[in-house]
Amino acid sequence: MPPAKKRPRGYDPVRTRAAVLAQFGNVREAVGGLSERQLALPAGLGGWSVRELVAHIAMGVDSVSRYIEQPAPPGAGSGPAGPVVALTEWPFATARHVGAISEDVAALAASAEPAELFERVAERCAALWPGASGERVLAVRVGAMRLADYVVTRAVELVVHTDDLNRAAGLSIPYDRQALAACTRVLADALAVKAPGASTEVRVAPYAVVQCVAGPRHTRGTPPNVVETDPLTWTRLATGRTTWTEEIAAARVTASGERADLGGLLPLMR
Repeated sequence: MPPAKKRPRGYDPVRTRAAVLAQFGNVREAVGGLSERQLALPAGLGGWSVRELVAHIAMGVDSVSRYIEQPAPPGAGSGPAGPVVALTEWPFATARHVGAISEDVAALAASAEPAELFERVAERCAALWPGASGERVLAVRVGAMRLADYVVTRAVELVVHTDDLNRAAGLSIPYDRQALAACTRVLADALAVKAPGASTEVRVAPYAVVQCVAGPRHTRGTPPNVVETDPLTWTRLATGRTTWTEEIAAARVTASGERADLGGLLPLMR
């Protein structure tokens, strides 16, 4: 039998659910005040408008409720093998579903006004989330995942798309601290999975520090290869919203050492 996969550390299920709902509430409050002009603006994501981006945010959170309502995938359980898709694997499993997601978003955006969509999602969250066990296995778009892990992915999506919405519509929607921390850590852990090793230390203060990239391993003191940046810059780099070259030039990323150039490893997800 293969060894049990370790659950990612630092994702308390109760706090994560609260963070997702808090960030959803932040976005909901802002969406209610968007004008038709703002909703028609380009979102900067393919051909989406801000209206479609807003629908995507609502759909992403409502997916938790939708999957809770559905039967568990065949053979699913809470055995030692864990979920089919681990949280550290999720960032790499999303790209192949972009086309289907875009079709669903277009239909949803045309079905109701943003305020109505968000009200509907909030009502379903309140009705379905409290009684659902975090150990329950869900049949999600990318495979099978534990509910507790899937909710963490919703924190990532909310933070990423809150940033998209802020930049596209000229807003200043705040970030729930726990949601931003979860997003930062998931994407930092994904880098360590993509480039395993211990020659380079990536610091995204105050939420994440990971070692990655094959090469000589340091054992004490300051590592020879160090990358430092802030959570939002890291999120944009990891999701392809900006480039390594741009952020180095703008001094939002500092990198020292011959193995500190992460440009070839980014983005991690789209």
